[in-house]
Amino acid sequence: MITRRNFTAGAATLLAAGHISTRARAATVSWDMSTVWPDGNFHTQNAFAFAEEVKKQSGGTVSITVKAGGQLGFKGPEHLRAVRDGLVPLADVLNIQQVGDEPFMGVESIPFLCGSVDELKVLHKYVRPEYEKIAARNNQKILYIVPWPTQYLHLKAKVADVEGLKNIKIRVPDKNAVEMLNAIGMAAVMIPWGETIPALASGAVAGVSTSSVSGVDGKFWEFLKYVYPTNHVWSSQMLTVNLDSWKALSGDQQKLVADVAAKMEPGFWANSLKADVDSLNRLKEGGMEVVPVSQAMMTDIRAKTAPQLDAFLKRVPAADKPVKAYLAEMKRG
Repeated sequence: MITRRNFTAGAATLLAAGHISTRARAATVSWDMSTVWPDGNFHTQNAFAFAEEVKKQSGGTVSITVKAGGQLGFKGPEHLRAVRDGLVPLADVLNIQQVGDEPFMGVESIPFLCGSVDELKVLHKYVRPEYEKIAARNNQKILYIVPWPTQYLHLKAKVADVEGLKNIKIRVPDKNAVEMLNAIGMAAVMIPWGETIPALASGAVAGVSTSSVSGVDGKFWEFLKYVYPTNHVWSSQMLTVNLDSWKALSGDQQKLVADVAAKMEPGFWANSLKADVDSLNRLKEGGMEVVPVSQAMMTDIRAKTAPQLDAFLKRVPAADKPVKAYLAEMKRG
């Protein structure tokens, strides 16, 4: 016989079970992550590894699906805004492509500011806090940052000096690179990665300023013949998460995801160095020739682009203190 007391107790049990079920459902999160890079790119491979480790460590309560190759329809320069506005919970953001919204993000593309990954690590010690502030005011949080390898000029033409670069139409990823390569006489055109291969195929450009990794992604040997190791600028990918999505996680989940990111980031940097070596070899296997840049040519390039440091600091006052602190540590202040 169902008594009022039994009914009340049963209802309470069902209600409690419903609350437990609701909490369990709320604790399970599925996020899409947008990246423009293809599956084989080391940044995308890093993202796959990160997603797998987060899923493993969280027991499947935080699931990240990497959408590579621009599957979600966002171009690289749109990623900061896409995460900010909650159009996608996670994205692999290329810092230098966000300078239209956040000029400070172009700091790594000051010509010859860093000469090696070790120097870049020192620079990040000073600029990463600023990157974190930028992310926060754009409604997102940085989970990890990983640099691209050293930069090259990939060209159709074989040149021996700066004069030989004059008027060559070259694709660049950001405004600072436009200014830099225009300063040495080239005709720089800012083109997102997704439009770079069509530009090469149509002859709209006769060169690309990018890493050897992107050269492999784009099978540059089908369009270009020569690779010049100029190491002129740097850039980094930032995996960011929308703050509203982040706050939907429990405190334990947030700590877990942040800890996984911090633990894996150094290995991702090492992957960048390896990717550069492997990719340069692949470009050579494809038929491209690595052309050593003479000391005279490098001296000329550096001289013509040197004014860009002061120009950047004047245009972006927030960069003055961290960049000068970095230069002082490098004994170049």
